[in-house]
Amino acid sequence: MADNITPNIQDYLKTIYGLTSNGEEASTTALAARLGIAPASVTGMLQKLASLTPPLVIYRKHQGAALTPEGEKAALEVIRRHRLLEAWLVESLGYSWDAVHEEACKLEHVISEEFETRIAAALGHPVRDPHGDPIPSADLVMPSTNDIPLTSLREGEKAVVRRVGCKDAPLLRHLEGLGLVPGAGVTALAHSPFDGNLTLQVAGRPPAVVGPAICSQIFIERL
Repeated sequence: MADNITPNIQDYLKTIYGLTSNGEEASTTALAARLGIAPASVTGMLQKLASLTPPLVIYRKHQGAALTPEGEKAALEVIRRHRLLEAWLVESLGYSWDAVHEEACKLEHVISEEFETRIAAALGHPVRDPHGDPIPSADLVMPSTNDIPLTSLREGEKAVVRRVGCKDAPLLRHLEGLGLVPGAGVTALAHSPFDGNLTLQVAGRPPAVVGPAICSQIFIERL
């Protein structure tokens, strides 16, 4: 990772990547909300990132920010470290999946490339983290997935949970209690067209009614 890319810059690049890869606009307002920073400070940082050599973002007032190829590479590097660290914390140190995000946020900025390489090798080069998020490859390519939102499942359809998009610890614990974790098989028993609620049969669990707010955080692969 380049020496001039500080932890603060890494957080910006990672957040811009997260917003734009989900089809959202990396606007000043959206970035300020995600990072918990005043919009004026976000504008100043985006202008700085756009003026670096090479520039890490393309920024136009009122049009949001987009990563340059150099900015995307730097974002994918920190995302790879974050997701490898989450996997290591769960598999090697016994952390639960709801307790790893904050730890990984701290560690992702300080580990060396050698440490990253050793973690990947020790874990058998995983392709997804404990939440099911894809891990960028060593050459910083984000794997493609066929994940679709659970909200798209309809009565009688079967699927496998592939990833959970939220990082909220209480919600993760709730989903674990329902059995809605990566790798779980689910069957849609009923769908309410009025409120979007899904009645799900999770393998080995009693049926559960899950609302659209939660369903939108869960991504599946149809069987």
